[in-house]
Amino acid sequence: MTIPAYPKPHNLLAGKTALVTAAAGTGIGFAGAKRCAEEGATLLISDIHERRLSEAAQAIQDAVGKRPAMMLCDVTKEDQVQALKAAALKEFGAAPDILINNAGLGGSTAVVDMTDDQWGRVIDVSLTSVFRMCRAFLPAMYERKTGVVINNASVLGWRAQALQSHYAAAKAGVMAFTRCAAIEAAEHNVRINAVSPSIAMHAFLAKVTTEEQLDQLSRQEAFGRPAEVWEIANVMVFLASDLSSYMTGEVVSVSSQRA
Repeated sequence: MTIPAYPKPHNLLAGKTALVTAAAGTGIGFAGAKRCAEEGATLLISDIHERRLSEAAQAIQDAVGKRPAMMLCDVTKEDQVQALKAAALKEFGAAPDILINNAGLGGSTAVVDMTDDQWGRVIDVSLTSVFRMCRAFLPAMYERKTGVVINNASVLGWRAQALQSHYAAAKAGVMAFTRCAAIEAAEHNVRINAVSPSIAMHAFLAKVTTEEQLDQLSRQEAFGRPAEVWEIANVMVFLASDLSSYMTGEVVSVSSQRA
């Protein structure tokens, strides 16, 4: 199946501010940050990798003509999350209009071989960080009576795959957290949704996954190919925009997999 053309911007996020975690590299986080910038948002991007974060900022500047603010942050560390919050409030003058929680960590390990550290690390990065970021930023959004949070889940939160119990459990947790937190946030006019990708192709995935595995996963897709990362980011942009104003607590599957 032919990959569609890259979308033209429509100023869907003009005048809005956005904070994206795990935005360095070539994955969904970077694609989400770039698409937000292309749609007119003022950006703050964060990651734990200084060089890659700087490269991401430069790539976004090259694309839209404006360099985003950036800050190193390990979202598993509460003090760093609080520092990121302070930086965002200073940069934007208020809570961001849009918060995209993208940080995640995977791996392939059988349950009987998995250590407590392996389990705990994946849960901390992929699930607890979402809670940690929301706990930090929601009060300021509540105060403004506006805001949108978008969490990155995975179809593995619904579907079974061997060697992925820790990652699948974390992503199922992201889905449940999104639904519950959204009910609390709704009374403050804040929306919380999640995207649930299946397979999205980027350089890091190709590096850590065998060609045989990628081919197998791609064949399971109705279109016979993985998603481009910007195709996932397009749905994030929709959820961040006013076009999705009545959506909250939703987990949107961005997948062409057959049910």
